[in-house]
Amino acid sequence: MAIATIDPASGLLVKEFEALSPAELDHKLERAAQAFATYRLTTLDERAALLRAAAAVLDREVESVAALMTLEMGKTYTAAKGEVAKCATVLRYYAEHGPSYLADVTGPDTSVGARRSYVTYQPLGPVLAVMPWNYPLWQAMRFAAPALMAGNVGLLKHASNVPQTALYMEQLFASAGFPADVFQTLLIGSATVETVLRDPRVAAATLTGSGPAGQSVAAIAGDVLKPTVLELGGNDPFVVMPSADLERAAAVAVTARCQNNGQSCIAAKRFIVHEAVADQFEQLFAAKLAALTVGDPMRAGTDVGPLATESGREEVEQIVADAVEHGARVLVGGTRPDGPGWFYPPTLITGITREMRLYREEVFGPVASLYRVPDAAAAISLANDSEFGLGSNIWTEDQDEQVRFVRDVQAGMVFINGMSTSYPELPFGGIKSSGFGRELSDLGMHAFMNAKTVWVGA
Repeated sequence: MAIATIDPASGLLVKEFEALSPAELDHKLERAAQAFATYRLTTLDERAALLRAAAAVLDREVESVAALMTLEMGKTYTAAKGEVAKCATVLRYYAEHGPSYLADVTGPDTSVGARRSYVTYQPLGPVLAVMPWNYPLWQAMRFAAPALMAGNVGLLKHASNVPQTALYMEQLFASAGFPADVFQTLLIGSATVETVLRDPRVAAATLTGSGPAGQSVAAIAGDVLKPTVLELGGNDPFVVMPSADLERAAAVAVTARCQNNGQSCIAAKRFIVHEAVADQFEQLFAAKLAALTVGDPMRAGTDVGPLATESGREEVEQIVADAVEHGARVLVGGTRPDGPGWFYPPTLITGITREMRLYREEVFGPVASLYRVPDAAAAISLANDSEFGLGSNIWTEDQDEQVRFVRDVQAGMVFINGMSTSYPELPFGGIKSSGFGRELSDLGMHAFMNAKTVWVGA
């Protein structure tokens, strides 16, 4: 895939970039190693000040950065501005809380025969981040903020269709005053990731992306014994029980499915509704989906912009066509609009059966699958009948049901009466084919630290 900016709203090529040559790549890796040798010695206060400076740069440049993301992957300008603001928030969060997360932890003394024992957290070195295009700034920042606060240095291999956002990330940290080469963008193709990961100057890797990409990185990292964090997508359930506030659940369901033009790993995708309220929820959900405005992502009032790539839209169309061919019913949407760009309408489908691709696969577009179940046991069974286990959304006011769903739903995250999202304060990640490890919170920071045990004798 060419490293290029292609406007999803028009399908036109905007700018193309040359990949790094082997010599250029080697030079960047050497610079990263040299930067780590000194950056790891900076104080926590120095790093916190740099993170706050980067947040201030984002505050000043929010409009231009948001427009760039909209140009490269088609998210609405309103959503893009929100993404920039969220990135500033996570930078400030780790500037404030990083020192406490990195503080030495006192251990036992006499029971281990020591005058003193403790655990100290130390950075590992250059960390390779292989990032996707759907949240081009946020995905990279939720790795970068804790990693840089911890004293690691960053190497960003971004998706090939968001090269200008990737280059902006490097520029951002330089503008904030970070030492040279502490954060570098690598304009390389996916085939070159193995070369970087196997390089002894690279200490660890994190990847957000597809299952096959995660399997490849995990296999390589395992071969060279380097730690990894993987987030590999999801097919999140959105369960609605009879005690739920249906009007609110339906409104949130629309956002949960269509956020980021339907291209979100933690977007709700499978709507599992108790049969006692299924008719009412279906009517509410369908009406709200049909009322969304699809169009120019830069225009105020647009709810859903284009899909990011032509191939992505084709994949969505193929999955929907397969479902219809096998007997599913399209209640809303389901047909691409005429005209330029890679637009696809919010779509609601019911009558899904196990032989359909829609039952098993993650659909990266604004397509919602609606299922009816007779009770909580059936809802949990259907929710868990997936290779994925990232997030989940449970709507019930029944306290016993809440406890049961939290206990039994197989997911890395459960949101009760709300929409799955990410917060700097909370761990983010999944189980099963959704990957392993956690981002954000203290866990995301410690993922790329050496928890070094220190024992001091008398």
